[in-house]
Amino acid sequence: MAFSKIYKFLKNSAFLVLIVIFLTSCGNVGSITNPKEPVEPDARKRARKNAEEGRGIIFGGNKRGGGTNYEFASSNPLWRASLDTLDFMVLATVDYAGGLIISDWYSDNNPDESIKITLRFLDNQVRVDAIKVLIHKKTCKNNNCQIKQIESDLAFDIRDKVLKKAALYVKTDKEKVKSKKPKNVVTGSEKF
Repeated sequence: MAFSKIYKFLKNSAFLVLIVIFLTSCGNVGSITNPKEPVEPDARKRARKNAEEGRGIIFGGNKRGGGTNYEFASSNPLWRASLDTLDFMVLATVDYAGGLIISDWYSDNNPDESIKITLRFLDNQVRVDAIKVLIHKKTCKNNNCQIKQIESDLAFDIRDKVLKKAALYVKTDKEKVKSKKPKNVVTGSEKF
C-alpha cells in the first residue's frame, strides 16, 4: 500500500517536472546568430525576410567560386517572363529558390479535361535549354480521373514565348543601364 502511494507520488512529480521544463523552454530565445534579435513567429514572414536578406541553405557548398551572388526574382528575366506568360492561370506553387512554377488545374470549357503546366528553371541565363515546360492532362470519366504527362505543341509555344519575353527584358534592362551611365561632358575650359 505504501509502495503504491510512493509510486503514484513519483509518477505525478515526474509529470509535473516535465511540464515545467516544456513550458519554460517555450520562451523566445532569439536568433542563433544574434541572441538579442527576436525570432519572427510567422514562418512565412521569416522566410520572406531571409530571402530578402540573402540568407538560406546552400546544398553542395558555394558553387560560384568565392563570394555569394544572389539573384532575386525581380532581376531574373526568365522568371519575370514566365510569370507574365502564365498570368492567365492560377498558380499553385511558385518557388524561386527551387526554380519551379506549377499552375493549378486549368480547364477552358470541358470540366472533364484539365491541364497543369510546370516550368522548371535549369539555368538563370536566357537560353533554350534553361527552361523545361511539362504539361499534365487530367481526364475524368464517372469520377474516375487519370493524370498523364503529355507532349504537346503548347509546351513548345509556352517555352518560346517565355524565351522571347526574357530576351526582350534583357535588351530593355541593358538599355536602362546604358541610359543611367553619366555622359562625359566636354566644356571649352577643359584642356586635353
